[in-house]
Amino acid sequence: MDGVPESHTGWTFVTNHARVLAVIADNHSARIRDIAARCRLTERAVQKIIADLEQDGYLSHVREGRTNTYRIEPGKVLRHPAEAGLTVASLLSLLVQDEADRNPVPESRPHTPA
Repeated sequence: MDGVPESHTGWTFVTNHARVLAVIADNHSARIRDIAARCRLTERAVQKIIADLEQDGYLSHVREGRTNTYRIEPGKVLRHPAEAGLTVASLLSLLVQDEADRNPVPESRPHTPA
């Protein structure tokens, strides 16, 4: 998945900000490159989204050597009035799954001799 991510046309149910937050929830030390690949975004777009989330207090980071470790504020209330009272934790509980659930292993076929 190197280079430019596959394009998507039309609307989606989940915003890019929510996608980035969900990837970080899965791995608090995920690299920008890896977040971008999982979200099918450019690295620059991910940097902007992380800056937005940090500016509004949903996310913070600590630099550890060459790695950033992110901290999500689970009790922070979502921004839109329609989600009044819902927290980041409630959003993430819907979005974050085990990797096994997201990418199921195909059923293995029994080997039959030819």
